[in-house]
Amino acid sequence: MARRADKTQANRQRMREAAQVLFTRRGYAATSMQAIADEAGMSVQSLYFTFGTKRALLSELLDVAVAGDDEPVATLDRPRVRAAITDPDPEAQLREQARLAREIYERVAPVLQIVAHAATADPEIHELWETNNTQRAVVMDQLIGALAAKTPLRAGLDAAGATDVALALLSPEVYQFFTVRRGWDAARWEEWTADALVTQLLPDR
Repeated sequence: MARRADKTQANRQRMREAAQVLFTRRGYAATSMQAIADEAGMSVQSLYFTFGTKRALLSELLDVAVAGDDEPVATLDRPRVRAAITDPDPEAQLREQARLAREIYERVAPVLQIVAHAATADPEIHELWETNNTQRAVVMDQLIGALAAKTPLRAGLDAAGATDVALALLSPEVYQFFTVRRGWDAARWEEWTADALVTQLLPDR
């Protein structure tokens, strides 16, 4: 049973990897389920049995890239996120948020590009894109709520405003702007973002 489960997971991963290769190379709309199955060396029936639809395959590809694994654990329940929430040092929390965002974007940036491009022409993928943005906002709301419980925020800033600032600074669009268009490496982006979060959200020392 364990070997069968391992094989099933390995096949699922092969399908996801094949999909990412073809979505990146051809675009989401131009990639058929048959082409993904061929790339993965699997039958198209197996692909449909595993994922049901191409949209569901892309959705799982995005979820796994964000999480870094395929374990069914919500973002807010993951150990490092919980550690950031419970860290008594507000600045340490913000720097860990920047570090986590960097690690996520290094994994997920190619998949986000696929979703963003497909969303302009496909209403279902647009919905997936909006769902991802909503999920980011929910997670950030919890993180900033934890921050506000540890320290006063910057003068004139309430929790809702702080969430907006953090969402903007930690957005995939800002990450892409600096690392793709301006040529920054991910470590430089992380350091700049962490400093910006501290400056914009915490009171002057």
